[in-house]
Amino acid sequence: MTPIKAIALLSGGLDGMLAAKIVLDQGVKVVGVHFLTPFSPFTLSDVEQSHAARVAREIGIEFAPVMLAEDYLLMLKRPKFGYGRAANPCIDCHAFFIKKAGGMLKDFGASFIVTGEVLGQRPMSQRGQAMNQIDKETGLKGLILRPLSARLMNPTLPEEKKWVDREKLLAISGRSRKEQFLLAERYGLKEFSAPAGGCLLTMEDFGRKFKDLLLYQPDFGLEDVKLMKLSRNFRLSPKAKLVAGKNDGENKKILSLSLPGDIIIYTDNIPGPAGLIRGEAGQEDIEKAMGIIAYYVHKCPTPDVPLIVEWAGESGKRQPATARAIERKVLEELRIQ
Repeated sequence: MTPIKAIALLSGGLDGMLAAKIVLDQGVKVVGVHFLTPFSPFTLSDVEQSHAARVAREIGIEFAPVMLAEDYLLMLKRPKFGYGRAANPCIDCHAFFIKKAGGMLKDFGASFIVTGEVLGQRPMSQRGQAMNQIDKETGLKGLILRPLSARLMNPTLPEEKKWVDREKLLAISGRSRKEQFLLAERYGLKEFSAPAGGCLLTMEDFGRKFKDLLLYQPDFGLEDVKLMKLSRNFRLSPKAKLVAGKNDGENKKILSLSLPGDIIIYTDNIPGPAGLIRGEAGQEDIEKAMGIIAYYVHKCPTPDVPLIVEWAGESGKRQPATARAIERKVLEELRIQ
């Protein structure tokens, strides 16, 4: 007889790990699906180093990372249920992940989906009403098993079909994680990530950068997100922004992300940041950007900092320039994060 198989959503946290382990221990074959978004700290090239991959290895299940791209950004730009305190569309995001997993059930030969959601743990996405909305939005009602809170909820198809024993599922609710940590200790689990970590969109500083991009460049794409994630962002005007590096590594990343039409500014033979202007920049915007770059130069023998201004995609279009550091008050007014 072919064993029942389930897809478990793994973020790398303890709740998802426990949910997968509880189902696995009931004889269900589990594959751990981990969704990578443009805001994830890992990519497909290094995801094996992530907590999600470590979790899968520790409990002994197949690990399946999935990269999300433009369709995820489309959801992010227009979330049906809105954003949280920062720029986190948690209900829409959970629904998106679960719906994606639902579309993969046939590919993996799986019969249902397992999540680590806990009733009442998160104020936006893990209320009973929000979970019902997610079930409705995904069209997967009855196929989503939440083992940590299952006995506080209506029975799902896996329980009704006796694929899992409802009595062996849990009845955890609320924000305390004491029961989860006790379970982890009982199972001897160690590889999970810290609670509430990981998603940049839940962080208020990053949320400001995202909302600025959404306001001034609503048609943004993946390349704009990659640039936004780096370092210091400044709004020069409604049509132009500057990203400036903090160190040599960031400088190199910024330069590697330049596109035709961008303007690159870097120091001329002295240590300092590189900056990239994206958008329709006028001369005033360029001068502001040069002043910002000059502000972060600390080892220049003269007040006038030597710079190079280069137009990406226009071979040979570069010119030397000098700039004095912008006033700190003005810099802080322009800074997004």
